[in-house]
Amino acid sequence: MKEHIDYIDEYIKNKKYKDISNVIENHLKKIAFFQHERLIHLLVTIFYAIITILCLSLTIVSIIFVPIAIIITVFLILYIYHYFYLENGVQYMYKQYDKLKGLDKNI
Repeated sequence: MKEHIDYIDEYIKNKKYKDISNVIENHLKKIAFFQHERLIHLLVTIFYAIITILCLSLTIVSIIFVPIAIIITVFLILYIYHYFYLENGVQYMYKQYDKLKGLDKNI
């Protein structure tokens, strides 16, 4: 995602808008791909949150579940971080798309 975002930022700064319609079309495809990726990560994050809550509940029953709950909680935190990275990246790609549309003289 970062490579594509950097490519589009460089394209906008370059001010040589060759094949802008192809760039816009490719950018829309990338946005769709990352939207799908974001949805999958949201579902996995929700799944991990449910599992974390269950494991934390089991720690009340037995102390054996404490290490498992800690590991799953760490994974949940990392997944939330990654999900927000995807979310912010896609939101930024929307802004790039709006800039590209403004540069296209055919629209």
